[in-house]
Amino acid sequence: MVSIETFRELALAFENATEEPHFEKTSFRINKKIFATFDEKNNHAVLKLNEIDQSVFSASSEMIFYPVPNKWGKQGWTIVELSKVRPEMFEDALSLSYQNVISKKK
Repeated sequence: MVSIETFRELALAFENATEEPHFEKTSFRINKKIFATFDEKNNHAVLKLNEIDQSVFSASSEMIFYPVPNKWGKQGWTIVELSKVRPEMFEDALSLSYQNVISKKK
C-alpha cells in the first residue's frame, strides 16, 4: 500500500518536480508536463508510462496496474491502485513515468 504522503514524497523528490491542482485531482509535473496524478476520491494514481512499460506492469499485476479507459490509456496513461501496490513497484513505475515525460522535453 502507498499512502498519499508517500506518493507526494516520492514524486516531489524528483529534480524540479512540482505539485499543482488538476481539475479535481492533484498533479505532479516536470517542466509544466504531468507525469503523475492522484485521485483522492478513488485512491489511485495515474502515471504516464510508455507502451511497453504499461504492458509489462499491467500483465504482471492487472488488478493493480491497468490502462486508463479510452484514448488516454492508449497513450500510456496507467491507473495504479494505491491500496494494492507494493511500495517498491510503485516507486519503479513512478520513476519510469517521470523519465518518460522529462525525456520527451529534451
